[in-house]
Amino acid sequence: MDYIRKHKEVIWLLAIVVISALCIRMWGIGRSTATGAHNKTEQPAPTPLNHLITNSMSDSVQTRKFDAAIGRFMRYWGIKGGSFALMRNDSLIYAKGYGYANIEDSTACEVKHIFRIASVSKLITAVAVMRLCESGKITPQSQVFGVDGILNDSIFLNCRDKKISKVTVEHLLRHKGGFANPHGDAAFNRDLVARYLDKELPLSMDDMVEYATKIRLRARPGEWFDYSNLGYIVLSKVIEKVSGMPYHKYVKDSVLAPIGCHDIHLAENYCCGFRENEVSYYEVKEAEPVPSYDGCDSLVMKSLGGNDVHGLYGAGGWVASPVELAKLVAAINTHPGRESFLSQESIEFMTPLGKYERPAGWSSITSREWHRTGSMSGTSAMVKVYKTKGGSAPDGYDHYCWVFISNSSSWNGPQLSRQMNRSITRAMERVKEWPKVDLFELEQYAYNQQAERERLGESDTRISPVPYDIASDIAVWYDTKTPMMNGTQYSFSDNRIIEGNSK
Repeated sequence: MDYIRKHKEVIWLLAIVVISALCIRMWGIGRSTATGAHNKTEQPAPTPLNHLITNSMSDSVQTRKFDAAIGRFMRYWGIKGGSFALMRNDSLIYAKGYGYANIEDSTACEVKHIFRIASVSKLITAVAVMRLCESGKITPQSQVFGVDGILNDSIFLNCRDKKISKVTVEHLLRHKGGFANPHGDAAFNRDLVARYLDKELPLSMDDMVEYATKIRLRARPGEWFDYSNLGYIVLSKVIEKVSGMPYHKYVKDSVLAPIGCHDIHLAENYCCGFRENEVSYYEVKEAEPVPSYDGCDSLVMKSLGGNDVHGLYGAGGWVASPVELAKLVAAINTHPGRESFLSQESIEFMTPLGKYERPAGWSSITSREWHRTGSMSGTSAMVKVYKTKGGSAPDGYDHYCWVFISNSSSWNGPQLSRQMNRSITRAMERVKEWPKVDLFELEQYAYNQQAERERLGESDTRISPVPYDIASDIAVWYDTKTPMMNGTQYSFSDNRIIEGNSK
């Protein structure tokens, strides 16, 4: 019996030892995991392209007349600050800011600054819709309203005009939804819309879509072109419903990030919510304060809370820099031998040629030029794509795209884009030869630098010079004898280009 009792004691002792060892092991694993999770550093977000480029990189004797012409154009039209980017055959060859990003503190406008882009936002929205079409989740012919439509939520089913059930995604893209404006442009007259719906301000995206179902259509869907901000707000809701994500998140995650646009954001209405490097906005001197968009009793300028810019969503709610908008265009504008973010079929759908055809996302299309304009209180923007004969591209053309955005309204209002196109086209004719460089390469170099630092586990992000081939190319253009840019060596520090001391 003593033997059996002792044997049991040994077994219990061994069990206790084993259990204790397992507990210690599990505690160690848990502690190690927790420590690893604590020590693990998040992958840094890619540095936006507009943060890597400075005005000085596009300084040259050859472009002084161009810069002077842009300055005269801005002074004549009362534009406080602006930014310009130029691509040739999908290479970024020129980028510069002009005037002031903020007059009050004398902040000069640089390439890094971002602006409200007004209706240029519709181009971003159209690309997002086409991406959903390519994924097979919807088609351009998908019905939007009604029980069998995309927006078949209960709040959207009590439609005043039964014709609205015929509205398709394509109709909205091409401004052929048939929407009327009984209360003016609903996007900018939300107080009237709120009273019509018997709701309080501020209005949500759902409120605006519900309003679209409560008014009579001006025409049968597909029969009449009538420019409609409301239609693109409805498209924003379509994107939300189909993707299962907030509009801005789907666009950023599924469109902008894959293209490499990391500093394009949905706008905020008040300056306290402005993004880093976002400019200040200026209206014409005759402009008067209006009631704030959110129903508060305060009076504000339209560009500083009077308009619900954020609530424009896909109709006009984004902020961006010209260089990243140019990058977006490069991704959706196929040239011979170039890959595109969208299929050729989608691009042709967006840019049809024909007297009675309307583009999707773009303002106007011809066989040689594509335009997208945008304007509202405090901003004016334009994107122009065109080609010239005798170029170096495989099709025998040179393919150009330029983007100009300002932080000011003009007394000429929406017509400013026409003057902008004319003035910039004439200014470009003053340049005999543009740089044979590609500032997009700086972004790839920054990515490679960061990846190398991570591979080596370096915590020290000391200056690493721009590779000689890029600097040398620019130096040759500037007619200098050293790999410098106007006497300044550009280097990366913390994954950015900074100004260093020239040697």
